Amino acid sequence: MGVFNFVKSGVREMMIARPDQFKQLIVYKHPDQNFPAWSQLTIDSDECVVFFKDGRVVGVLPPGRHTMSTDNIPFLNNIINRFTGGEVFISEIFFVKTSPVRSLPFGGPIGDMIDPLTGEQVTPRIFGELSLVVTDPVRFIVGYTGQAAQGNNDEILGWVKGLFMNGVKTTLGELCEVEQKSVLQAISLTTKLAQAFVANAPDLNEVGVRILQMGQFNLNFSDEDRQRLIAANAEIAKANRGVKVAEAAAKAKQYELDQKYAQDARYIQNLAGNYQNYAAGQVMMGAATGMASHGVEGGGIAGAGVQMALGVNMANQMSSAMQSHSAPQPQFTPGGSMVTCAKCNARQPSGKFCAECGTPLAQARKFCSGCGQEMAQSAKFCASCGTPAQAQAPQSPT
Repeated sequence: MGVFNFVKSGVREMMIARPDQFKQLIVYKHPDQNFPAWSQLTIDSDECVVFFKDGRVVGVLPPGRHTMSTDNIPFLNNIINRFTGGEVFISEIFFVKTSPVRSLPFGGPIGDMIDPLTGEQVTPRIFGELSLVVTDPVRFIVGYTGQAAQGNNDEILGWVKGLFMNGVKTTLGELCEVEQKSVLQAISLTTKLAQAFVANAPDLNEVGVRILQMGQFNLNFSDEDRQRLIAANAEIAKANRGVKVAEAAAKAKQYELDQKYAQDARYIQNLAGNYQNYAAGQVMMGAATGMASHGVEGGGIAGAGVQMALGVNMANQMSSAMQSHSAPQPQFTPGGSMVTCAKCNARQPSGKFCAECGTPLAQARKFCSGCGQEMAQSAKFCASCGTPAQAQAPQSPT
């Protein structure tokens, strides 16, 4: 039977292409396994064609128009029907889309899960669309759809969608935990959820498929689950408000204490001069407040005198108490200090050298008569209280 016999019976066998009504299918299997030599195979720009014979891949052709001849396509020698004089090829022909397939629907319950924020057990449902691409047409047919692939995309990709739904549950819980949000609030994380779903999609390289992106999707709950989540989220929000109010009050109190400390520091430095004077002033103000609360307020000169006396007395007591914990006051020797020579042990008035042996003498230490602080030998005034140095009395070195 020659090629002209096929021409007489019609041109259907001479033209091989995917029919328009099947353009949307990821995999389309050509119904005829026998086609004559010099047939014209048309492959669209978004697909390729895989040839099988006896369960084995014979070859793959890219997009374009191909004349079925062994002169043009060497692997056709493997599918020639020798009983027809080499004018007929026998092969299964699969058209496989290689461009992204979009708007593939998926959805359903994702199973029981614990809400990371509220601890409630719920069963979310998700419905939406996704897109994927066949990365390896041969692997996709051999390892997944099989050579009997027929039907629509949902039937072909049912297993792939099932794997994707399993990943959705884990991804949703992990993202809510990271964002510290309830699954009810995760609806506001549409973009992040879509990116996470794709990033955590199952590895489908073994079947030659890769999920590209998410389309529109909707996460929803049963009425019972929604009400429980709303109530639990309201309780958590109330507790969080209480924490924030307490934090604000603590910050305000700390600010008040900081301001009081700064004010007291400025008063001590600029007005009171030292802590003793500041303490005396505080005591006087406290005494005045106390007497006022006991009816002494408005007592004229007598009342003011009582306030002043109490304030001065309490201030002196405080000053004495503080001074008792300070450095011991120096003891002055009447009529001048005496020193002992370290070499000859001669006792004599202070000077630079021993009058007996000429050995240098230790210099007498100089203390303030007002506050008792030690002064430098050349100082004219006390650095602590400002008392003139002429009023100082030296102390014998120990």
